[in-house]
Amino acid sequence: MRYLTPLSLLAIALLLGVNGCYYDVEEELYPSGCDTANMSFSAHVLPILNDNCNACHASSAALGGIVMDTYTEVKKQVDNGKLLGSIRHEAGFSPMPQGQPQIANCPIDRIAAWIQAGAPNN
Repeated sequence: MRYLTPLSLLAIALLLGVNGCYYDVEEELYPSGCDTANMSFSAHVLPILNDNCNACHASSAALGGIVMDTYTEVKKQVDNGKLLGSIRHEAGFSPMPQGQPQIANCPIDRIAAWIQAGAPNN
């Protein structure tokens, strides 16, 4: 049986090492597909809230005294910082949706982008 020489082992190790070293850009490898440009309340934020919040926080239910189906009421939660804190499940906030896993990152990123743009009523 023939054994590998130290030079052969070094060559194999170098080839394996070079093969594992290449330039990775996470965004290119795993594109998010989450467009956060030009977010509007009516077209982007309200549908997210309708899908994830308004079973409990519509005007007709208003659990906890929180309403999330009108711009005025949502803006109150934006201004007091509770909307993002709650949907991101941050410490010190009531995680929403209550008793459920955190909603996906893309909807949260869209709401955050809308808030960063000044939470316009459009």
